Amino acid sequence: MGTREKLIERFKTQPSDFTWNELVRLFAAFGYEIGNKGKTSGSRVIFKKGESAYTAHKPHPDSIIKPYVMKQVLEFFKNNKLI
Repeated sequence: MGTREKLIERFKTQPSDFTWNELVRLFAAFGYEIGNKGKTSGSRVIFKKGESAYTAHKPHPDSIIKPYVMKQVLEFFKNNKLI
C-alpha cells in the first residue's frame, strides 16, 4: 500500500487528529488544486478540479480539522465517487 492509499485509509477512519496539511495532500491525491477566494478570503480556501470544487476554512490556531468538517469532506468525496 502506497502513501496515497494509506492517507485515504486514514481519512476514512475519521481520526480526531487529521491535520490541514493531510487534508491538502488528500485533495491533491484526487487531482484537486488549492486556491483562495481572493484578497478578502481570509482563511477560506477552495479545492478545485474542473467543475468540481470544495470550499473549506483553514483551521487556526491549531491545524487539526474539526470532526464536522471531516464528515462533510467524506460526504463530498462519496458524492463525487472518489471514495
